[in-house]
Amino acid sequence: MAFDVSSFFWVVLFSAGCKVITSLDQMCIEKEANKTYSCENLGLSEIPDTLPNTTEFLEFSFNFLPTIHNGTFSRLMNLTFLDLTRCQINWIHEDTFQSHHQLNTLVLTGNPLIFMAETSLNGPKSLKHLFLIQTGISNLEFIPVHNLENLESLYLGSNHISSIKFPKDFPARNLKVLDFQNNAIHYLSREDMRSLEQATNLSLNFNGNDVKGIELGAFGSIVFQSLNFGGTLNLSVIFNGLQNSTTQSLWLGTFEDIDDEDISSAMLKGLCEMSVESLNLQKHHFSDFSSTTFQCFTQIQELDLTATHLAGLPSGIKGLNLLKKLVLSVNHFDQLCQISAANFPSLTHLYVRGNVKKLHLGVGCLEKLGNLQTLDLSHNDIEASDCCNLQLRNLSHLQTLNLSHNELLGLQSQAFKECPRLELLDLAFTRLHINAPQSPFQNLHFLQVLNLTYCFLDTSNQHLLAGLPDLRHLNLKGNHFQDGTIMKTNLLQTVGSLEILILSSCGLLSIDQQAFHGLGKMSHVDLSHNSLTCDSIASVSHFKGIYLNLAANSINIIPPHLLPILSQQSTINFSHNPLDCTCSNIHFLTWYKENLHKLEGSEETTCANPPSLRGVKLSDVKLSCGITAIGIFFLTIFLLLFTILLFFAVKNLLRWKYRHI
Repeated sequence: MAFDVSSFFWVVLFSAGCKVITSLDQMCIEKEANKTYSCENLGLSEIPDTLPNTTEFLEFSFNFLPTIHNGTFSRLMNLTFLDLTRCQINWIHEDTFQSHHQLNTLVLTGNPLIFMAETSLNGPKSLKHLFLIQTGISNLEFIPVHNLENLESLYLGSNHISSIKFPKDFPARNLKVLDFQNNAIHYLSREDMRSLEQATNLSLNFNGNDVKGIELGAFGSIVFQSLNFGGTLNLSVIFNGLQNSTTQSLWLGTFEDIDDEDISSAMLKGLCEMSVESLNLQKHHFSDFSSTTFQCFTQIQELDLTATHLAGLPSGIKGLNLLKKLVLSVNHFDQLCQISAANFPSLTHLYVRGNVKKLHLGVGCLEKLGNLQTLDLSHNDIEASDCCNLQLRNLSHLQTLNLSHNELLGLQSQAFKECPRLELLDLAFTRLHINAPQSPFQNLHFLQVLNLTYCFLDTSNQHLLAGLPDLRHLNLKGNHFQDGTIMKTNLLQTVGSLEILILSSCGLLSIDQQAFHGLGKMSHVDLSHNSLTCDSIASVSHFKGIYLNLAANSINIIPPHLLPILSQQSTINFSHNPLDCTCSNIHFLTWYKENLHKLEGSEETTCANPPSLRGVKLSDVKLSCGITAIGIFFLTIFLLLFTILLFFAVKNLLRWKYRHI
């Protein structure tokens, strides 16, 4: 009974002083000290006094500022970026930004503008990006032209604009992006385009306008970076109107909910009268598809035929010797040979992703593409028992191969012998069956990135990654290790050049302290979403200055001897762990507060214990684990009583001795 009482006494003594001190949340979120702040969706009607005068980047969207004037932001003279999206702004008065000489980007998206004063944008010396999306503008005369000489991009989408005729003095010389998507522009005249003649390499977007007419020669005097007429019902209008025009990119794709005309071979003859390097025709139907369809594609270097309902490409297509990039994704091929790869001898990039049917690789279907550097065959339900030398024959220049999100692939020894120059190999979410004791990757001496996410690998095979001397990025997410443990001797010992290692969601319970000792160049280790405890932190003890992700594990208490290991890293994530916020973990809690600058995910790094603090951010918790005033009082009483008892005990002992002498 005496033991129980004393135990209770000491518990009262030390736990009575534990308390939580939570700091008041700032109204605006600081993203970068004294520079970047977010005040979004706080119902503010003025700039908070808590914002420092040095603020440069301010997100102030979804607040209430019906009128702004020269005093609204005058204190924040260093602003370079200002986002006022959906602040219900109606009026922008004279000289509103007169003191903001460094303002570079102004976002006014979603404000029902009624009035903008002629001098409302005066002040900024280099205003480059102006967003007036969904502001109710119907006439370009509404936009004040004063002080827009350095403007590079102007976004006017989702308004009621029917004519792109700018005021005569509109400064278009430096304009690079002009976005009119989703307006009511149906006709483009030469006079409309004359105000843009000063611009060079302009990207002009008419997506969603359904242009019905273009005056001949309207686009002849300007060299464009890109033209976008997406969603146009009749492409004949575009091809006829763009005669003698020059653009690097022409986007003519459509959308699933638009009932447009099918593309005919005759319609595409309009390409012979213009200069285009990149053409996008996604989601269109072809009324007649033959080798003559491409007779005016001789200058095309990039062609996107995504979701154009193709079941095959005809052989014998002539004149595509300049084509470098071809996109055939989301079509209806049965076999890869149906793309007739021999038609494209200069091809360097080929994308056949998300085929509607199960795609069969065939044998040697791409062997005529000796210059191919990038091949994407992901999301095709590809299945092959012996992959991939026969299928990828003669692709000796291939550098990037994506076979992710497919079905079962069987890999033999040196499975990629035909692609010895591979630098990136992505096999994520494709079940792999390794049919040889040796590594299927052993001849890939130039491979730098290997993605094996959820490949159901046999990680006990210590030779799985042999022969990859230059591998820098390895993703093993979702592959489980035997008994949930990475032993001292493991498959990572052969890849000493690794810099980035991802082992998240691998069902790990523990990692041997020597497991990573052969990896001397590491800069990024992701061990998140496992069941690791603090004991596994010792496995990274020899790493310095790395990014370490320990989120969503089973870490609760971190003892003091592990804190030096954490201190020598650059960034650490402890979020979503069942962290203990009692005095038992006081050393870690103190370290945490002292190292907030190197901690990621602090908003989700919360207490799990004790129950009274569950969900409280670690950065908001302070524990007082010493002896409090109440504790001192009880300790004094205890010592006083102990002294009295000791005095009487000694006195009685001496009296007893004298009686028995």
